[in-house]
Amino acid sequence: MEIDWKAEGAACVDLLGELIRIPTVNLGTGEPGDGNERPAAELLAERFRAAGLEPELLEKEKDRTNVVVRLRGTGEKPPLLLNAHLDVVAADAARWTHPPFAGEIHDGYLWGRGAIDMKHMAAMSACVMSLLARGAADGKLTRDVIFAGVADEEAGCDRGSSFLADEHPDKVRAEYMLGEIGAFSLNLFGRTFYPIQVAEKGLCWVRATYEGSPGHGSMPDPDAAVVKLAKAVSRLGSRRLPMHPTEVVDGFLRGIAAQLPSPQRHVLKRLTTPQVAGLILDYLVRDPGQRRSFGAMLSNTASPTVLAAGSKVNVIPSRATVDLDGRTLPGQSEPAFLAELRDALGGDPQLEVLRRMPSVEAPVDTPLFDHLVRTLHRHDPTGHPLPYLIPGFTDAKAYARLGTVCYGFSPVRFDPTADLSFAKMYHGDDERVPVDGLSWGVRVLFDAVAGFCRS
Repeated sequence: MEIDWKAEGAACVDLLGELIRIPTVNLGTGEPGDGNERPAAELLAERFRAAGLEPELLEKEKDRTNVVVRLRGTGEKPPLLLNAHLDVVAADAARWTHPPFAGEIHDGYLWGRGAIDMKHMAAMSACVMSLLARGAADGKLTRDVIFAGVADEEAGCDRGSSFLADEHPDKVRAEYMLGEIGAFSLNLFGRTFYPIQVAEKGLCWVRATYEGSPGHGSMPDPDAAVVKLAKAVSRLGSRRLPMHPTEVVDGFLRGIAAQLPSPQRHVLKRLTTPQVAGLILDYLVRDPGQRRSFGAMLSNTASPTVLAAGSKVNVIPSRATVDLDGRTLPGQSEPAFLAELRDALGGDPQLEVLRRMPSVEAPVDTPLFDHLVRTLHRHDPTGHPLPYLIPGFTDAKAYARLGTVCYGFSPVRFDPTADLSFAKMYHGDDERVPVDGLSWGVRVLFDAVAGFCRS
């Protein structure tokens, strides 16, 4: 079957625009109306039915809807799962150049919340599933191909992928999964790299509590709980936790370094040496975004996000708390992380773990990983695919519990001459995806899925 890729790319862009115009904002409150992924799930379900497929809508809670669809192959090999979450984070429209939920095209980009995180993968996957259903693979599929468009990833996956893995495992069980954060073009030092996510950090959300004597606000107390808290947050913000280079990060940095001239090559390779990594990041990595990204890949991290103390302006409170978004590297234990955190904060706080999720790591010596690398090379012979660890978490945490090998592979190509990167789009203002780069991505994703599932 001959595929009109210009038309398919345009259809993918149109579908993504429609999805962006459905504001599936997940604030994590659990209140009615929060998330409300149902309209987005129904839109995708309509597309699947039009292609002759039979999607299912599954909910743990009203309107927190997941859509799952399966295209059956011969069953000679286990299924491949495509996954995308349908919820998005909030957007302050006053800070955006174009409205975040209008799904408009300007300057060659489709703008809107979810353009990168990650309704673009939902749109690409829907187009791929439709093409496969129409017989575009030019051969029998030896595997079932499953798509799951899930709810609630931005608040921890409970109503989405975790719900499916726990209560409907046979609908999403697969040998491999392709999901978010991978196969985007990363332009560094004049070279193009394609990170393929094979690992993600664990999650350890912590509440640190400081106590002191209550008192009258007219008589400052240097040992007040709020003062202790302020000092702790300042200490944490000004230091890094200890470096723990992992095998994946070592391979990623060395893979980048191999393509660079001296002295960049030698400097980047030394980032995996804990004794000098901090100095290199502080004094030799000039781009703040790269500095933060490399730092998060090399150590456990903890970001202060929610502070609380007091209820009356003239009363010194006896307690002050800070909630910390902790992320742990593969191989790091929770007690070891908490010990690092306590040392960084100082002042002997009470530490309470609010939520924990394990790290995830997939092997790179698999037929699918090799196939993904070859597919990217075909579509960009000058690019360099590399295994990659992400600082955040994805739906891979749920599917990994079922024994699924999970990779981040949601291809998009960015103009190397533009001052724009994939990482800056995540949860940021003016989130947008290049129209041409998205059209390129849907073709790459199709070739990756069709080629692997008919082999």
